[in-house]
Amino acid sequence: QVQLVESGGGLVQPGGSLRLSCATSGFTFSSYAMSWVRQAPGKGLEWVSSINSGGDSTSDSDSVKGRFFISRDNANNTLYLQLNSLKPEDTAVYYCAAYVASYYPGPIGSWGQGTQVTVSS
Repeated sequence: QVQLVESGGGLVQPGGSLRLSCATSGFTFSSYAMSWVRQAPGKGLEWVSSINSGGDSTSDSDSVKGRFFISRDNANNTLYLQLNSLKPEDTAVYYCAAYVASYYPGPIGSWGQGTQVTVSS
């Protein structure tokens, strides 16, 4: 079955960095666009970044543009999110998600369980 397993979250000070990973299995990773979505405490889901199946097209929300960088390793079926210059408002559970096509935007077909990122001094 399809599995998306996030890792790399944790507690970091403002201005710090983290690298999130999403290990996938059960589907042809290289054929699908992927995304990171986050949910801050008490708030709804917020789209963060997307990448197409080939990894040559990305898009980021204005709130993270220039600080977060999405990438993928199709040989190892893994999605990444590099988080730099972290702010307290970046505190959230970060979810990895797979689109139902090779491109974005579009419907999401599968979700991971999430990894907590907490930015605090």
